[in-house]
Amino acid sequence: MHELDDIALLRQYSDQNSEEAFATLVTRHIDKVYSIALRHTGNPHQAEEITQAVFVILARKSSQLSKHVILEGWLYETARLTAMTLIRSEVRRARREQEAYMQNVLNENETDVCDVWPQIAPLLDSGLAGLNETDRHAVVLRFFYGKSMGEIGTALGGSEDTARMRINRALEKLRKFFTKRGVSSTTAIIAGTISANSVQAAPVTLAKTVTAAAIAKGAAASGSTLTLIKGALKVMAWSKAKTAIVAGVVVLLAAGTTTVVVVKTHTAINQRDSIAAQAGVMKESVFQAMMFFAKEHQDEIPKSMADLKPYLPASAEGTDDDHWQISATGKLTPLLTRGDVILVEQRNVLQGKKKIILYTDGHVERK
Repeated sequence: MHELDDIALLRQYSDQNSEEAFATLVTRHIDKVYSIALRHTGNPHQAEEITQAVFVILARKSSQLSKHVILEGWLYETARLTAMTLIRSEVRRARREQEAYMQNVLNENETDVCDVWPQIAPLLDSGLAGLNETDRHAVVLRFFYGKSMGEIGTALGGSEDTARMRINRALEKLRKFFTKRGVSSTTAIIAGTISANSVQAAPVTLAKTVTAAAIAKGAAASGSTLTLIKGALKVMAWSKAKTAIVAGVVVLLAAGTTTVVVVKTHTAINQRDSIAAQAGVMKESVFQAMMFFAKEHQDEIPKSMADLKPYLPASAEGTDDDHWQISATGKLTPLLTRGDVILVEQRNVLQGKKKIILYTDGHVERK
């Protein structure tokens, strides 16, 4: 019997409410989604909750997804965003787990496939987030799903050679990303390590639980899972909005227009979005970079944003000493539970405007 592809199964579910079709999708992808969640949290129970949330979101959005969607890539990004939502809601617990984990691997310098995985696992998803969407899709298809170059080329609408070029380029970007964070390796070892370790089998009963919750659109899910779903959907909507804004700017630049249109409402929205984006960078990128810096420098807080720069993702543009000031000094760990100590604050803010402040317990405020 001919095996239906993902899009055909998705349409069968959204058009005919076929539980069998959705169950097939869950079985096909659950190990990968669970592995992404597990890599983010290091906690099997949290990973199960994230996995359930992702498939509930898929069920809810099934009729809205384009027929051209790369479902593997969509599931990866949804799992990543959902995991980030969960982590933000439990930042203290996540931080303690990360500290314990990083302490265990701090002095490991071997670069063979077996030894390098514990070092790159905490960094992998941040590295993937720094790739453009098409390159990230290529990596997910190749190393998470084991697709051939020909299959990747077809899925991405290109040739086998184009797929190979994308994979090689993405691996080189990942190698540089890891090297900046103290993990030296080769693209070949990175490729082998991700292929061998990035996917772990989900618990046997999880697929059945996830399918039931997703088909019910989350009605049977726990309160914490419903909160997680709501938060993840907000993050996904914001991510989509940012992409649309960037695309609009590119179109205007490509047209070569010099016309400036001033619309007060749009300006206010853009300013609000810019503030939200800066606050997000502080919370998601800068705070994590502080943790990595401290682990490699006897728990010391960096003296400047320039010192912190090698630990920041490429997406954290404008995070420099001209715009931000590190206010805390000394050891980081004793300050992690303090909600009143300023870690980083915005500088050169116009009079009358509020500045963005990151505190040592990870929360962000505008004052």
